[in-house]
Amino acid sequence: MILQIHSYWAYVVLIILTIAFFNALLGFIKKRSYKDIDMRISRFTLIIMHFQLIFGFGVYFISTYYKSAKAAGMGAAMKDKTIRMFIVEHPIMMILAIVLVTVGFVKHKKQPISVARFKTLSIYYGIALLFVLSKLPWSQWLS
Repeated sequence: MILQIHSYWAYVVLIILTIAFFNALLGFIKKRSYKDIDMRISRFTLIIMHFQLIFGFGVYFISTYYKSAKAAGMGAAMKDKTIRMFIVEHPIMMILAIVLVTVGFVKHKKQPISVARFKTLSIYYGIALLFVLSKLPWSQWLS
């Protein structure tokens, strides 16, 4: 059940993070005035990603990959490409992406002008989006 929630919620995360990034990028490029809707989009992205983190922790500790790594030891798990992806690479990159979104959200609120807010959001959310895209389990998503 939690694995299904985590898997389906990932689509929501990807869509919302992409929307938030492009909203910030377009706001920066067009030098738009920062409005309440922009704050809602960035805050909603932050919240959605933190929910995904909670689901991810649940999946991590009940997954067969975790059980395999625990039984075989981390040395053996690191030699297996699939186990390494799900036990080390994917979780670390997703946590880093969530940290970037959180830091970007906090920093953008401290910016005095709209262009600086959009620039901060577009940088942090853009890097977070790249991290997410780089370590999504595409083989499972596309099959």
